[in-house]
Amino acid sequence: METRKVQRLGPSTLAMTLPAEWAKEHGVNKGDEVSLRMGGKGTLTVLPESASTEDSEAVLHADNLDADALERAIVAQYVLGRRVIHVEKRDGALDSEHINAVYKAETQLMGLGVIEETPERIAIRCSVDPEDFTLDNLLERLENTGSTMRGEAVKALAHANPDLAQRALNRERQANKIFVLLLRLIFTAYQNPNLCRAVGLESGFPLIGYRSVAKNLELTADNAEDIAEIVLNTEGHSLDVDSATIRRIREFTDQVDEITVKAVQAVVERDYDKTIEVRRLFHDITDRERDILNDLEEMPNEELLRVREVLVSLQQTAQYAMRNAEIAANLALNEENRHVTIT
Repeated sequence: METRKVQRLGPSTLAMTLPAEWAKEHGVNKGDEVSLRMGGKGTLTVLPESASTEDSEAVLHADNLDADALERAIVAQYVLGRRVIHVEKRDGALDSEHINAVYKAETQLMGLGVIEETPERIAIRCSVDPEDFTLDNLLERLENTGSTMRGEAVKALAHANPDLAQRALNRERQANKIFVLLLRLIFTAYQNPNLCRAVGLESGFPLIGYRSVAKNLELTADNAEDIAEIVLNTEGHSLDVDSATIRRIREFTDQVDEITVKAVQAVVERDYDKTIEVRRLFHDITDRERDILNDLEEMPNEELLRVREVLVSLQQTAQYAMRNAEIAANLALNEENRHVTIT
């Protein structure tokens, strides 16, 4: 860590010099303006004028990338906050596989669209403005999408309804779009603290926690997808169990839903009391998977495995919610409330 001496320039003005290496790297010269951001814990962030814009561009060279690698590279540049992504080849026209990869990535990412295309080059632009969203709202939307998928999948299981299971699977793309958009906003807010307020945060401190919460919610959507696929891949599109067992599975689902909702509420509201409630609710269902399995009548191993896979998906979803509650507790206890005084 480098230290700088603070000097007095007048009766009420204190000044500090900027490191020459930093100024050169960011193109800051005499007479230029910089932005100052005051954060928590006595921090003061100095930002060059260039950091206030989100117009960075990237060029992806497709020469040595196959279609899958190019698609992943486009997603990565989107997450990193690039406004415009160019895909090109140094020699010759783009292969049809590369062109298809560009359009496939476009359909996966919110606000992304092709703005220019030639045989040798494609340019895609992200129209997402960070001020159009808040991280809290996107977390709630992602949780709601996952809960809807889970409800449809379990209902499809109960009523042997493959169409309803397919509807749950179709929502997975929307869940992934929200998740990747969350990553984009988290990365850009981390790189440019000026954007923290734009996405609904007072400082960058919660960003690492939000990254973990977003991933946990994305994994719960995957759990719902697993249940929907069991419905589609099972003969008769239902489990070979009695109605009482189906009812217990649906009750288990309702309890998991309550835990996931309260965990996200605890995150966005910085509510330590809600984390305690989530922990209590989770404790109440700790043995639910085992209890349902133990009460099953004897059945073929293949059928038993399907039932267990459904219950494991629900139990894992509750565990991801507990992780979110633990993150919420850390965020809540970093601020003064009726439980803690910070000096």
